[in-house]
Amino acid sequence: MSSTPPVFIGAEEVEKHLHRASLLLPALEAALANFSAGAAGGVVQPVRTVVPVHRHGGFLGVMPAYSAADDALTTKLVTFYEHKKDSSVPSHQATVLLFDPRNGSLKAVLDGSVITAKRTAAVSAIATKLLMPAFAEVLCILGAGVQAYSHYDIFTELFTFKEIRIWNRTKEKAVKFANSVNGPVQVCSSAQEAVTGADVIITVTMATTPILFGDWVKPGAHINAVGASRPDWRELDDELMKNSVLFVDSREAALTESGDVILSGAEIFAELGEVVKGTKPALPEKTTVFKSLGMAVEDTVAAKLVYESWSAGN
Repeated sequence: MSSTPPVFIGAEEVEKHLHRASLLLPALEAALANFSAGAAGGVVQPVRTVVPVHRHGGFLGVMPAYSAADDALTTKLVTFYEHKKDSSVPSHQATVLLFDPRNGSLKAVLDGSVITAKRTAAVSAIATKLLMPAFAEVLCILGAGVQAYSHYDIFTELFTFKEIRIWNRTKEKAVKFANSVNGPVQVCSSAQEAVTGADVIITVTMATTPILFGDWVKPGAHINAVGASRPDWRELDDELMKNSVLFVDSREAALTESGDVILSGAEIFAELGEVVKGTKPALPEKTTVFKSLGMAVEDTVAAKLVYESWSAGN
């Protein structure tokens, strides 16, 4: 008996089935809590394996996970390459494979870039909901790539900011960003100008040395640090890392992969899943950093959502 061939779900379809934050957020909150519950939570997920492609300045990451609560089994393959000046190819590209956990057969191949962008921004939004100051009015985004757009979309859907600012190393990309999104965005000529007085800061850059400094940051602000996913890359300086309350998606991953955590020697206060579960306090009155590295189980629940929504429509 021949098995059914896997379906391919491309970027546009993935986008269509993941556009509702109302579905994605609860699924991710549950996954974060389950992950942080240890063995009882039923999430099996090793730290990602990263293969350097030295000759071309790139990396291949492999991210498998099984979630018992969702009965979902996936692996994501993601490449990330340092920007070439004129490259039309995105810095990150990804594919998610969804398996039938009952027998191991491949059910679907999904565009992983949209899943990565959407789930990363959604997890930042979960962190922000829990950790931001009570009367947050100014949002600042450092970086103007794919993650800047996905963060802008979900943050403007879920929160109300009076002012949104953006800075990018090449100003043209920041101007293009401001012109292409739905609301008013102020383009800043320096990172310091963008950050000064901001209540919520999102760093989504390809920086390898700090671009955000503690003495710029308003006391009580919340920072989502999304870039710098290698142990020798930085976005935040030591002062900011050491004088903030530090939350991470995975302690193990942060201590293996995050240059901001490893090189600053900053102490991890809690995993985000512990705050979601209520076993650790959120401390929104303090200056907080959520260091996001992204976890395979986030791709698992997002891919399962897409596949089920796609199946229901077919």
